[in-house]
Amino acid sequence: MARPSKAPERRAELIEVARQAVLDRGVLNLRLRDIAEGAGLSSGSVLYYFPTLTDLLQEVQREAVARFCSARELAAGAKPSPAGRLLAMIRSGLPTGPTDELCVLLYELGTIARRDPVYAARHITLYEQQVRIYTGILEAGAATGEFTLTADAVSIARNLVALEDGYGLHLTQAVPTLETATAEAMLLSYARTATSNPLEDRS
Repeated sequence: MARPSKAPERRAELIEVARQAVLDRGVLNLRLRDIAEGAGLSSGSVLYYFPTLTDLLQEVQREAVARFCSARELAAGAKPSPAGRLLAMIRSGLPTGPTDELCVLLYELGTIARRDPVYAARHITLYEQQVRIYTGILEAGAATGEFTLTADAVSIARNLVALEDGYGLHLTQAVPTLETATAEAMLLSYARTATSNPLEDRS
């Protein structure tokens, strides 16, 4: 009887090692040897599971995007009203600071999207998924009369995601230029104006 393949476990281990290496060293300073040493393997052994470092980092990016979007959907879905869901979305999208593991990971991997179409496609998917979640919340609020939108739902959703991305970059710098609470307040200010709703926290 053939032994079960350990390839899935080994691939998962390498993805985890690569994830931590990106956080520790940054994408621009990362080498295949760093992954190999972290996993206790030779560089050739790493390439047995992932043909190139780019292939491995694509898996790190795929996992990070899925985890980030899933967490946001869960946070919003836990609230019964559109206003509550909108508040939860806004609060789940901003990094807590330079040590926010998932957001820092996404920003680091996002730098490759400037040069690599595959990374760019997944980064676009991340953006579109967030816009979709926001759009659904805004449309639900408008349908129930809870929101009176000042523009179409998609445009508001795109602005919210763009604001999150912009503030997030400032929050994850080595020396942040503002605090998460300040960024959240500015996002909420725009959202209140765009929905004509005070968005009070009643949870």
